[in-house]
Amino acid sequence: MSLLVSIIVPCYRQVHFLGESLQSVLDQTYIHWECIIVNDGSPDNTAIVAQEWCAKDARFRYVYQENAGLSSARNIGIKHSKGKFILPLDADDVLHPDYLNKTVPVLRDHPALGIVSCYSTFFSGTTNNIVNQLKPIGDNVTSLLFVNQLVATSLFRKMCWEQVGGYDEIMKKGFEDWDFWLSCTKQGWTYKIIPEFLFYYRKAKKSMLTNTIQHHAEEVKHFLFIKHKELYIRNFENCMEVLFFELKVQRTGHDTYKNSQEYKIGKLILQPYRWLTKLILKSKKT
Repeated sequence: MSLLVSIIVPCYRQVHFLGESLQSVLDQTYIHWECIIVNDGSPDNTAIVAQEWCAKDARFRYVYQENAGLSSARNIGIKHSKGKFILPLDADDVLHPDYLNKTVPVLRDHPALGIVSCYSTFFSGTTNNIVNQLKPIGDNVTSLLFVNQLVATSLFRKMCWEQVGGYDEIMKKGFEDWDFWLSCTKQGWTYKIIPEFLFYYRKAKKSMLTNTIQHHAEEVKHFLFIKHKELYIRNFENCMEVLFFELKVQRTGHDTYKNSQEYKIGKLILQPYRWLTKLILKSKKT
């Protein structure tokens, strides 16, 4: 059974990349899709380029809204969608031709899954110019608490979006997709990561993600911790285990553990609580 997938492409000041992104949609080997291009009040010729693609293939559709941010643009696009499955795609990123062909059957055939993602390739300029590659892990909320294991371009059920009330439009400084995935897991949904590189993320010198990491990471993480505090409280033992391993590393210089993936992922929880680590260490010396 072939299900319709709604691909949502918000665009704001990225019209120079839009054609490449939409071409990767057109090149999908899975043909049962619609693509909704959302012009988020972009002050360029996004409207002209988008309408050219709509004329090229009837599966492309165009929506305009006054600038309201990425979360709002995705929500507007999904509101106009007809598919049971949703795939957000930023206007500067690229899909592998088999992205939908590999992810749709997995989501279709496993009712408990809410989200299907994949490995990602970071590129600069062209997709052949690989900067880095990302292999996320896990399948449930535990792996999502301190690191966003899912790229924004992950396939999910429209039902998930309906249940959580969409992307949080308050979040204008980034990590809105991380917040969305956490909200989905709170509804009982799990996720699956396909171990194939099916998504290409453009590594720009300046982007919303790099701006968030450089200037707003701790602020946004604090917001997430408070908003989803029941998840972190429920996983309190895991949090404390990470804390005490951190203390052990600082006291013993245990490089083997310090270089492990477990430590690198887990230590992120400690960023807002460095004062607690220092306090405990100080008390050990007295």
